[in-house]
Amino acid sequence: MKTVTTLVSDVLGGHRLTEPEAVLLLKTKGRDTLAILAAADEMRERRVGDTVTYVRNQNLHVTNICKNLCGFCGFGRKATDEGAYCHDKAGIQEQARLAYRRNVTEICLLSGVHPGFTLDTYVDMMHWIHEVAPGVHIHAFSPDEVAHAAHRGKMTTPEVIERLKAEGLGTIQGTAAEILVDSVREVICPRKVPTAEWVRIIKEAHRAGMRSTSTIMYGSYERAEDQVEHLGILRGIQDETHGFTELVTLPFVHHNTPLYQQGLARAGPTGREDLLMLAVSRLFLDNFSNIQVAWGKVGLKMTELALLSGANDLAGTMFTDDVTGDAGASGSDYLDPKDMERIVHDLGRTLRQRTTLYELV
Repeated sequence: MKTVTTLVSDVLGGHRLTEPEAVLLLKTKGRDTLAILAAADEMRERRVGDTVTYVRNQNLHVTNICKNLCGFCGFGRKATDEGAYCHDKAGIQEQARLAYRRNVTEICLLSGVHPGFTLDTYVDMMHWIHEVAPGVHIHAFSPDEVAHAAHRGKMTTPEVIERLKAEGLGTIQGTAAEILVDSVREVICPRKVPTAEWVRIIKEAHRAGMRSTSTIMYGSYERAEDQVEHLGILRGIQDETHGFTELVTLPFVHHNTPLYQQGLARAGPTGREDLLMLAVSRLFLDNFSNIQVAWGKVGLKMTELALLSGANDLAGTMFTDDVTGDAGASGSDYLDPKDMERIVHDLGRTLRQRTTLYELV
């Protein structure tokens, strides 16, 4: 196996990282860590330049009632649990009107996978949003939700995707991925679609002309080898479809989660692991332009360091994020573009607003 110094030099010279090499980089400690971050920053500069992007968006919470009740999540509830809610048309439109007044370009549906929802429910929600927020891009519905709608309606998943697209869905969420290794999924999210089904549905969406995000949730139960296997699956899909807009790195927020309380997960990733996840993703995913840092989960000072470690996108304004808040993180609700400008300017870079599809506004 090559040394870290040789490896990052080779990558900058055009070598495509293998999975064992990426594992070596993720496990690096000490001063070599800085060499990896510096190489990732150089790769970021080559690929996307010095522009840091963000989208003016708002999360719209539909329900916290969920069929999955994953161990890593502090948000989901059973319908009979205290604090369970499900917004009706009036509640959804109230949130959408507020988003429209805030001049957002994207509304992102943040929701549990309600066992009673059908494809018609999802279509109705999009129509309600578009009634009061015309022209706003709707980013919604993970592969798990697509599979759920198909099962409830006795349809195929391509049929669900085509209907969602026809009724106003802008892009599909690459969430419900967590870690795309079934031995890990059986522990952290056993009720979600298995890896092969997630991959199949994302590819179907891409083939239907729908772009999607991709995500990785790291720092709970999985190993570095699992993280890299996950990244390898994403790289393979991107080679085939070119349908991913970005990678969103999501550190596990542990405080109020059953997985942590039961002793099955550690207390989330360390700062070193956060930065290495971004850096190694930048170096390994040579077919991705955009690597996003989840500022609501890592805090603003770590976010600034992330922009020196391969990341080029600050996600969105969000305005509200009950999923991260319910897991125990603070300060995850809203990031003012003025605060984004402050940290980006401090790095000598330029902040630009973008659309969901990374067109500069």
